Amino acid sequence: MKILVNGAAGRMGQALRSMIERGSYGAALAGMADAYAQVPGMLQSLAAFTGEADCIVDFSNHAATETLVDCAAGWKMPLVIATTGQTEEEMNLIRQAAEQVPVFYSGNMSLGIAVLTELTKTVVRTFPNADVEIVESHHNQKLDVPSGTALMLGKAVQAVRPGARLVVGRNHDGMRTPDEVGIHSLRLGTTVGIHEVIVHTGSQVLTLRHEAQDRALFAEGALAAAAFLVGRTPGLYDMSDLVTQP
Repeated sequence: MKILVNGAAGRMGQALRSMIERGSYGAALAGMADAYAQVPGMLQSLAAFTGEADCIVDFSNHAATETLVDCAAGWKMPLVIATTGQTEEEMNLIRQAAEQVPVFYSGNMSLGIAVLTELTKTVVRTFPNADVEIVESHHNQKLDVPSGTALMLGKAVQAVRPGARLVVGRNHDGMRTPDEVGIHSLRLGTTVGIHEVIVHTGSQVLTLRHEAQDRALFAEGALAAAAFLVGRTPGLYDMSDLVTQP
């Protein structure tokens, strides 16, 4: 499996390259691109790539979405998008590209978070009247609030509780309403990533928690997604497809 890495000079791009160099998931490096770096052997434009690859894995920035999907669609190449913070317009571009090529998009590339998402659905379905709150913690340099993972967990709640309303950062007085699911963001030091889903029934509390210890876990998930995507038909896939595959 030949991987073309976009955003190759960033922290996650470097982690991904390291895993590819070790041959994880049978991967080999097809090429590297990063618009913000001048590194020997690294393209400054993804569109400048002329080699052969089986899949693009993107760890750049959501601002690169248009170029990214144009390249994937034009080359008929599977695409793994491992960035978050996309605007609705950018999400529409991703959906359009998925009509032409297989696209894997997830708010978090951790396999552990994928399991947490499925557990969240199970718990919320089991306790339909419980209060649900989501708390996420990240390093103090993170740009998007709330995290893409927190939003993904919120959507998991809504999948089994359609009337749920996501409230990001409560900043007003008033009682919590039954349909409210609060999302709270903490930005602390060098925290890699902590996500908690707290479910309170009134008589008991269930806390589902995932803590990332090393950013390499996201690179591992991205490679697993690439391996899953190669050979698939066009469509928009996510971690739930990966963890529930036969």
